[in-house]
Amino acid sequence: MRLVLCDDNRILCEALASIFESRGHEVLAIATSVSESIAAVDRHRPDACLMDVRFPDGSGLDATRTILCCHPDTKILVLSCLPDPAVAAEAKKIGAAGFLRKDLKADAIMTALEVIGAGGTAFGPKYLGQAGWRMAGPPRDDLLSALTPREIQVLQRIVAGQSTGQMAREMEVATSTLRSYVKNVLTKLGAHTRLQAAAIASRDPGLVRGTHPVNGTHPAPAITPPAGTLATLPALGPD
Repeated sequence: MRLVLCDDNRILCEALASIFESRGHEVLAIATSVSESIAAVDRHRPDACLMDVRFPDGSGLDATRTILCCHPDTKILVLSCLPDPAVAAEAKKIGAAGFLRKDLKADAIMTALEVIGAGGTAFGPKYLGQAGWRMAGPPRDDLLSALTPREIQVLQRIVAGQSTGQMAREMEVATSTLRSYVKNVLTKLGAHTRLQAAAIASRDPGLVRGTHPVNGTHPAPAITPPAGTLATLPALGPD
């Protein structure tokens, strides 16, 4: 991806730039103020932009709003020192593609960039932190609408407590393909385990009943979970 990094801490930006470039991404510019951020994006037209919340000359959210008005195709990932759910909600409202804590490791930031670069969003406990996520509550509709019809089916089967092998057989796909679906579901929901994904999905009763729309049109087929599934489902990762 072609990136612009915006943070008043130039040392942080340079460190991230070195890591991103070592992984094949191109850092077009580093900006350390609101005015520089807007100008850099306007000049370089990047695929994605890392945007700090606070700058000496103003708010990164204001910069995000201005940038997206002129360059709506640029994906903006907002950075913050604190997992403030109000700031995350505002970032989401104005069109940012994600919000994450600045103290996350570079690998987590890289993962978030890859998620938004693929058209997804990076809002959730993986990025905001468990405490902030519990305060804000997951943006359920946006999360589930980000799933493909096939991923919705996988999530329903996760809620039902099905194993990887059982899901692969019933969906008539290779085990490796099924694991890829599960990994995508966890990433999009911001979940680390199947148990967390099931807990998030359980907040939408329509998903289990089969009344949640797939891509906004047709209901997904229902998979009835056995009684006590969420209490007994093992905390499995993608596999």
